[in-house]
Amino acid sequence: MIRSALKIGLAMALALAGVQAAAQLYEGARLIPGDGGGAIESSAFLVERGAITRLGKKGEVTAPADVPRVDLTGKTVMPTLISTHVHPGFQKGLSYGAGNYTREVILNDLNLALYYGVGVVMSQGIERGDLALHMRDEQAAGKLGGARLLVAGRGIGAPNAGPGAMAYKGIAYEVSTEEQIRQAVREQAARKVNAIKIWVDDRGGRAPSLSPELSAAAADEAKKHNLRVSAHVYYHRDAVGLAAAKVDSFAHLVRDAVMDEPLLVAVIRNRVFVMPNMGGGERNTHHTPPGWWSEPYLVGLLRDTASPEVIERMKGLFAPRDAKVMETVSRIYKNVHQNTRRLNEAGARIILGCDTGLPDHLFGYAEQRELELMASAGMTTMEIIVAATSRGAEYLQLADSGVLAPGKRADFLVLDANPLDDIRNTRRIARTFIKGVEIDRAALKASLLK
Repeated sequence: MIRSALKIGLAMALALAGVQAAAQLYEGARLIPGDGGGAIESSAFLVERGAITRLGKKGEVTAPADVPRVDLTGKTVMPTLISTHVHPGFQKGLSYGAGNYTREVILNDLNLALYYGVGVVMSQGIERGDLALHMRDEQAAGKLGGARLLVAGRGIGAPNAGPGAMAYKGIAYEVSTEEQIRQAVREQAARKVNAIKIWVDDRGGRAPSLSPELSAAAADEAKKHNLRVSAHVYYHRDAVGLAAAKVDSFAHLVRDAVMDEPLLVAVIRNRVFVMPNMGGGERNTHHTPPGWWSEPYLVGLLRDTASPEVIERMKGLFAPRDAKVMETVSRIYKNVHQNTRRLNEAGARIILGCDTGLPDHLFGYAEQRELELMASAGMTTMEIIVAATSRGAEYLQLADSGVLAPGKRADFLVLDANPLDDIRNTRRIARTFIKGVEIDRAALKASLLK
């Protein structure tokens, strides 16, 4: 299976590298551009050299007679998803740990994401060495496939404040002074990371919090290198300081309280992007399998991509727990759910981020589930699509992605049903195209490590 994963990664890269000679006209689909604009019924768009060059209504977009036509009548087209908070390389089947952090497992996660319709992922601060950076560069050179990988490198926190699991031991910088945190940012910038990740809270009491002054210093230093700063947040008090420090994103929401009006205003005013990360918390609130667990299209994707043993273990998470534990996790999730709703109603810049890659929080699966949870928090289907496409691209500073429009990359999904009717229809993937090249989904599925 490892060899087949490598082969599919190489085959996809070769296909993308050869895109320069390809041109095709796609006609008949309902097209959702991803920027919040209305859907175009019976659309037509021309793809040349991996990008969309013309777009409009069928019959109005012309192409040379020798350009192949692709009939997508009855389908819906939208941009591939952009997931801004992932951790690749740690889970291989039932095993989760630092020993899995290999090229093969990272590539498998990227292929898994792509199978579920995710075209871009941002690895948020839990990277060992330079492997992920090398793989990102191989993709850019057309030597590797899978979902497009961006990397935040080695995250930064107060002493003992980094990610706590044994799988992540020793990864984070530990800083106590302004000069230390600025130096850490400079070192990561020199490695050409795509963003900076900081952990701010006290990690349940095992570490000191990162002060607002140090968070502000990280944000200031990062801006000198044109880098975003993503802050792991838990407490309301920390979020207030982070918004004032003008960090670029919350890589979780406030979980200890409902966000008050002044904090909402500060988030909006300072243009902070927010990642709800609802899925991991929501699944802990159930003690029996919830209705969403058996939704047929989600079930189908999961069966395509995970072993029966992994699926059975995932189902086992829905088990009776101590009443006090259930009360605590339910209260935390209620805060996250309500904060997502309040932020959306206030016009905050919500983006798709799921903490994907934690144990049994599988690539692609987590994203597809998160979209449904955003809807449960009151977001409209169009708002969710924007959060998962164009706004994610804006946050990641990807000027060429996230929108189907002339001059943008032809990264798109062909769906069997309209997600504007039901956001769960994003799971009904018929075809996937990256830079105008169709991905062989059957081969992708066969390559996955289970």
